[in-house]
Amino acid sequence: MERQRLAVGSPWFEDLRVGQRFDDAPSITLGDGLAAFHEAISGDRLRLPLDAHLTRAVTGRDRPLANPNLVCNVAIGQSTGPSQRVMGNLFYRGLVLQRPVFLGDTLRTTTRIAALRQNRPKPGRPATGMAVFEIHVENQRGQTVLHFWRCPMLPCRDPKAETGQADSFDAIPAELDVEQIRACVPRDWDLDVFRRACAGAHFADVEPGVTYVVEGRDTVTAAPELARQTLNVAFAHSDAAASVYQRRLVYGGHTISLAAAHATRALPNLVTLLAWRSCDHTAPVFEGDVLRTEIGVEAAHPLVGGGGLIDLRALVFAERGAQAPEPGRDVPVLDWRVIALMA
Repeated sequence: MERQRLAVGSPWFEDLRVGQRFDDAPSITLGDGLAAFHEAISGDRLRLPLDAHLTRAVTGRDRPLANPNLVCNVAIGQSTGPSQRVMGNLFYRGLVLQRPVFLGDTLRTTTRIAALRQNRPKPGRPATGMAVFEIHVENQRGQTVLHFWRCPMLPCRDPKAETGQADSFDAIPAELDVEQIRACVPRDWDLDVFRRACAGAHFADVEPGVTYVVEGRDTVTAAPELARQTLNVAFAHSDAAASVYQRRLVYGGHTISLAAAHATRALPNLVTLLAWRSCDHTAPVFEGDVLRTEIGVEAAHPLVGGGGLIDLRALVFAERGAQAPEPGRDVPVLDWRVIALMA
């Protein structure tokens, strides 16, 4: 008698329907080990995630603040069940960290299919489509931590498929209201303590219109390990044969995390990151690429009690490794607009 064999995989574009919900990803408790691994990958210099004593003085909490990009990476990883066949993640929109996360907190993520649009067919290329995921993240108390949209491009099972999916993406927020972000600034944090404890430039010293060109570059390493640690099960991050580039595709959050680390070199007294206005992956990143970042200050928004929000735009460029088709070329790979809190 032949034993039954069941394929374990992921939906194709044709299998998705608007309104579908996926909530079967394991919850993750953010512990010291995960935080240390993320720090080793990114080299992020945000002070509160690194200093439990400073965190206690500023926030009143006994555990360090979880790095906001670690929180985002876990949330994205938990949302990858229905997008394991992803060819590339095209954009993120409306990402707002609605409350801080500390080490020891547990995150649970629900993903809903918000819109589907098949791409125009191109001669000699198999059919593909764009799926907009609405992602909602809660902590162990059932409080919303994070809410955003992301758009993976997925292949069709039938390379000649004509699905008729043509949803508008107009309902996906293209901008964030600064007042919405102000409401997410923790009211019980003492920014005066942060300002006194940390020498150097703070909110009042930052000038819109300045661009910081960070000279120190970073080589992308341990890319599959970060994907695995954050439960990211996209095939292309661990299997070169599953990538349209025939090389393992670096998870986009890896590039974002390195850009954030570069931002902390330019502005060492960032308190935390609160929101992403937009995040566009303009070209793929591969392991071994060397990344550099330019950080532009686009705007500053003072808070009533002191300190304020700053709009940053990070442009990341990759010098391709020796295995690339055009080694040595400086390629724009990320355009990330983020809102940060300063004291």
